[in-house]
Amino acid sequence: MKLDRLLAITMTLLNQPRVSATELAKRFEVSLRTIYRDMESINQAGIPIVSFAGSDGGYEIMPGYRLEKQVLSLDDFSSIYAALRGVRSVAEGSFPGGLLDRIGALMSEGAKASERASLDIDLTPAPNDREKIAELHETIKALHLVRFAYTDQKGAETERTIEPMGLFLKGFAWYLYGFCLARRDVRVFRLSRMSDIRRQPQTFLRRDITLKDVEDRFMSQADFARVGAVLRFAPEAKARVKDEFGYDRIDTNADGTVSVAARFSSMERAVQKILSYSGDVEVLGPPELIAELRRHVRALARLYQVGID
Repeated sequence: MKLDRLLAITMTLLNQPRVSATELAKRFEVSLRTIYRDMESINQAGIPIVSFAGSDGGYEIMPGYRLEKQVLSLDDFSSIYAALRGVRSVAEGSFPGGLLDRIGALMSEGAKASERASLDIDLTPAPNDREKIAELHETIKALHLVRFAYTDQKGAETERTIEPMGLFLKGFAWYLYGFCLARRDVRVFRLSRMSDIRRQPQTFLRRDITLKDVEDRFMSQADFARVGAVLRFAPEAKARVKDEFGYDRIDTNADGTVSVAARFSSMERAVQKILSYSGDVEVLGPPELIAELRRHVRALARLYQVGID
């Protein structure tokens, strides 16, 4: 689009001392005549372009204007460029064509090489989620209802029809949020639990609800410290403990074990997490959590016909 090209040319001139018409034509894959017209358009928009003749000639934006008006630095562009590469790894099929190239055109080769060496973002989803993301992304943009089968965290299966509003990545998992017609409220769905996704012919008017609204409501309702626990982990589990209990107090003991004053949002989540460590964790308290763990262990023993004293 012409507007995209004009913006890209302007940002190029802001970040480079002088650029020839030939270089710009090659970079944006247009003719020299088009570049000349673009320069006139930029001038008419109030951005002062100065042209220089000769072998080292080209175009510049007046130095005073550059100092007063430049908004994004090369570091800013480097961060944007890295983030866009990560986004492209998620939604390559629906990623705006040429956007990464246009942003990259605003950076020197040296800046791009430096950015590649220092920062990379890989948001590639699990294979089962990749197709869901592409399909849902298109459905969201087209404002079509979507219907799917969903399994909640307790194993209950339901059919849902929602007004899809957006996709987001949280804690290494992808989620969809939207207005659920069955619940008459906004709901969040984990993609890995969704199946049989069907785009519906009906369209909808997007409600004035953002992801921040959803997160704010969730944070106001959630109690992440509802269940406290004192845990002692074997030395072999230290790395995993630091990964998963980074928000809690972690102490390393003289014998190499690790003690954690952990917090969980429910007794169920506490039991699930503790059992996932098998014999690498000992629960020191509270008594009600220990009793709940014993109940689960006895149920496992009965299932596998193991005697417990």
